[in-house]
Amino acid sequence: MIHFHIEDLLRKNSKSKYWLCKNMNITTRNLNRVIRGETSSISFKYLEDLCQYLECSLDELIEIKRDA
Repeated sequence: MIHFHIEDLLRKNSKSKYWLCKNMNITTRNLNRVIRGETSSISFKYLEDLCQYLECSLDELIEIKRDA
């Protein structure tokens, strides 16, 4: 399972989900779906934007957790 560290990175940078959505031009609903792992795909553009706005690398943003 892929896990995104979006909320952790937002806290680290003292930013809000609202701020991120506004800058990325996405809805809070779609952002929350990504955070909760309820989406089956994500565009490279979103990955690039997330890394840019959260000031992180791709490996800091995404973690692959093995199913037990």
